[in-house]
Parts: sequence; structure tokens; C-alpha cells
Amino acid sequence: MLCIITARGGSKRIPRKNIKDFLGKPIIAYAINAALESKLFSEVMVSTDDDEIAAVSQKYGAKVPFMRSAKTSDDFATTGDVLREVLGVYRAQGREFESFACIYPTAALLSAERLRQAYELFCKKNASSLVPVVKFSFPPQRAFVLKDGYLSYKEPLNAPKRSQDLEPLYHDAGAFYFYKTADFLANKTEGRVAMILSEIEVQDIDNIDDWRMAELKYKVLNECSNKS
Repeated sequence: MLCIITARGGSKRIPRKNIKDFLGKPIIAYAINAALESKLFSEVMVSTDDDEIAAVSQKYGAKVPFMRSAKTSDDFATTGDVLREVLGVYRAQGREFESFACIYPTAALLSAERLRQAYELFCKKNASSLVPVVKFSFPPQRAFVLKDGYLSYKEPLNAPKRSQDLEPLYHDAGAFYFYKTADFLANKTEGRVAMILSEIEVQDIDNIDDWRMAELKYKVLNECSNKS
């Protein structure tokens, strides 16, 4: 099984985000370490267009067997575009993988144990893919919208309902994914399973406040792990 860590060099909101220092190490090092320590993968590789990111990734044990193309390095390329390119290059080299994982380079809160648990669920359910999700802390069904400067409910019928009576909704944790390669290439969405994570385990990092929150969560998780 292949692990692909997607790490382009053109971060705009936090410059050089993928190798910015995170509690003493480049943030990408945490994703690499989790993947390697999980012992799940025959290869852990980083897809990047940036020489410095490539060097840092190799320092921490990942492989960078080829550089990302210009086409998948701009602001409009999707993660799916990058994954297809990586799989295509490997295929051209005569290497096929039955399944693979994608890990984001800023997934500093991800542990090797959580990856192993996710893979066990992925296999047990014979899933086409696995997506880690987090429950919305407040029910979106009771969201407000602004109209001419005034608040109104997006879904007025849900306004009087108790939170516990509304269907729980979840969002993508934005940390990692598992895929069966054939199903991914066929754009198959049936058979997708979820792994529910807690809010302390994930943090979307778009600005410096997010970054600081991720560092705080990492410290809390480590303290809990050390006590146990």
C-alpha cells in the first residue's frame, strides 16, 4: 500500500506552511512520522513541486521519487488531480498499488495508532474509501443568514427544535483518506465509510490563530497520552 503526502510549495495564507516550524519540527515531519510508524505502507512518498519541501521530507524519512508537474501545482489543482498524477507516474514505472492513503502535510495531530485503526475499519468494511469526519459542534440546521443586515434562520422550521432532536451532521476532518485504487480511479463514491474523530484530534490550519490552536491541541493530546 502506498502513502501519498501532498505538499505543494505555494501556500498563500501562511507562507511555507508545509515546512513551517511546529513545536520544534517542520509540520510535515509529523505526518511523515505517523505514516512510517504505522507500518502500514510499502512506501511513504511526498508529492511536491518545491525543492526545499522535498529535502525536508527526505530528511524525515519520506521518499520523493519525482517532482509534481506544473499542472498540479497551481491554485486550481485539486487533491484528486495530484493523486491521479502520482498513481499515473508509478503505473508508468510498472508499479501498481491495490490501495493507498492520502495524508495532508499539516495533519500534525494524526497518530500512527489512529491510522492503524482507520485501516482496520477500511478493511473490515471492505470499503471503497474511508473518510475521517468530525461532528459539527452546533447543528447547522439552526444556522442564521444575513439579509440586508438582519438575521434570519436559514431553515425557519428548525428554529424551535431542540439540538438533540436534529440529525447529527458531520464534516470532513481534512487530515487523511484511504482508497481502493481502482475505485478511486473510477470515481466510485458508493461504499465510502466514515471514521468519527473528536474535535481535539483535528484542526484546519488557514491562519496563524488556527496554527496556535493546533499547537495547543497537540500539547493536550500528548499530555493525555503520557498520563495513560
